[in-house]
Amino acid sequence: MSKTTNRFAPEVRERAVRMVIDHERDYPSRRAAVVSIAEKIGCVPQTLHEWVKKAEVDSGRRAGVPTEVANKMKALEREVRELRQAKFGAI
Repeated sequence: MSKTTNRFAPEVRERAVRMVIDHERDYPSRRAAVVSIAEKIGCVPQTLHEWVKKAEVDSGRRAGVPTEVANKMKALEREVRELRQAKFGAI
């Protein structure tokens, strides 16, 4: 579980990301689009920029580890840690 609270519903995040991708050509730069749209939804531009980057990684348009793979790796690492603790005791 994340230490921070997700203030925005997944639908809001997806819509904001879609707005940036669909309308960035209407702005002088991607940054300008992100700043404008972030103000409209009430988040800081850096947050929206991170959402856009993550969406691009997940869709294959940007290099990186997709969310699904990262979540699977976390689950497997947790399982390995639990199995080691069960086998060898608390480390």
